[in-house]
Amino acid sequence: MAYTPRRRVSAFGRREFLALAGLGASSVLLGGCGLDGPAGAAPRGALRAAFGQPITDLDPYKAGTAVDEATLIVKRLVFDTLVRRVGEELKPGLATSWTQTSPTTWVFRLRRGVRFHDGGRLTARDVVACLKRTQAVPSAQTPLWERVKRVRADDDHTITFVTDGPLGSLPVSLTLLFIVPEKLVAASSQSRAPVGSGPFRVTEFTPSSGVELVRHEDYWGGRAELPAVSLPFIAETSSAITALRNGDIDLLWPVPPDQLAEVTGADAVRVETVPSWTYYLNWFNCSRKPFDDPRVRRALCQALDLPAIIRHLFGEGAQRMDAPIPSTVFGHRRQRPYRHDPAAARRALREAGLGDGFRTSMMWFDATGPLARELAQAMISGWREIGVEVEAQSIEKAQWLERLNSLDWDMNLQTNTVTTGDAAFTVGRLYTSQANRLGYRNPELDKVLARADRTGDQEERARLYGSACQTLWEDAVGVFPATLVTAYGRRAGLSGFTPAANNQPDLARVGRR
Repeated sequence: MAYTPRRRVSAFGRREFLALAGLGASSVLLGGCGLDGPAGAAPRGALRAAFGQPITDLDPYKAGTAVDEATLIVKRLVFDTLVRRVGEELKPGLATSWTQTSPTTWVFRLRRGVRFHDGGRLTARDVVACLKRTQAVPSAQTPLWERVKRVRADDDHTITFVTDGPLGSLPVSLTLLFIVPEKLVAASSQSRAPVGSGPFRVTEFTPSSGVELVRHEDYWGGRAELPAVSLPFIAETSSAITALRNGDIDLLWPVPPDQLAEVTGADAVRVETVPSWTYYLNWFNCSRKPFDDPRVRRALCQALDLPAIIRHLFGEGAQRMDAPIPSTVFGHRRQRPYRHDPAAARRALREAGLGDGFRTSMMWFDATGPLARELAQAMISGWREIGVEVEAQSIEKAQWLERLNSLDWDMNLQTNTVTTGDAAFTVGRLYTSQANRLGYRNPELDKVLARADRTGDQEERARLYGSACQTLWEDAVGVFPATLVTAYGRRAGLSGFTPAANNQPDLARVGRR
């Protein structure tokens, strides 16, 4: 929806924002469904784990779900990657070792004896086919691979990547290249019944309902602890919490901050938290009026009392952001937060020729994160105080993905996870002019990001990404309200569980006492 100028309406005080639209500290409007669908068919002994977003597709190269958070949880269990991230370190996956033989050449040695779920042998030719498929399908991953000019299989267990210049981020990007058989890289069957080489294989999948996985007995990394994993999507958070308390599911995340008390202290339930790489953002479509004017974007930042909003909604479950990426991510640099100043915001709108305010819209899907609807309404209330009337558009995830990728929106509220823990994944991937994810184009920023992409010097990478953080913050490409503290609720009988900052815990290592 394009904007139209409007006259300023009467303002609401920030104390009223929780009362808007019937909001309260315990209202999480996530739709309604219980434990139905594939989850009801979970094999005996299965780990029953519920994440707060639906899984819509399992094809590792699908444009709309290439970096989708819920899908990545399943991909980590079904597929392998050459490199894995474990804590702060990059560890061998399918690749046992890698070396940079020149500034533009990387050589990876493959593990021997790896078998796909269908029994086929995994070779370097499969890796080559997967990289080429990833490059051929435009997606949110595309910027990660643009500078890889050639990839070849030197023999069954050696792959060489050739780049157009130094590319220090290649190993960390390879934590997202999921390997499938060469013959299946473009097969439509991969959307519903994918074949990989990971610790589990898919036996049943109903989009937006649930996934059933069974253990891959011949997994090269050793058998998973439990024979199966069941991943139901339970849209109603209160139903998911009841299921956890009753023992119908074993693991639930993220537990919304306003409902944490219902889990903490429950019999046979434990709560573990971790500062996450997941954060809320509200992008402005910088290619649409009036958001093509940075004065307007800054005005909308100044209009929000984010400390109050975060405190009232999330309590200790979130931290206010001071950069466009979380503080625990490599490449973060602290910026001065925008001060809540409605008067200054109104002056900025007058200077931009919008003294009477304007109408616009914000889209989101409720399951994007905890208290998404409440956060949206609180922000909308703040903008109403400066004469900006925002149409709330809460839509289904599939429609949201389609509109997001086609830039068919004014403002977009969502959570995002820095899956790799490195600024290259977000700052370097999302904000180049070529990526055009939010209609923002800045040739000077492009140069900084290109230099960060090319250097292998970690101190220099950190400096350059820090500079990029400053540019994005000062240009107000979006509102970055809060980094979430992820709370995992789990049954006390589980062993081997480790909370993950990227919301993608290693469920293959989880067992029962």
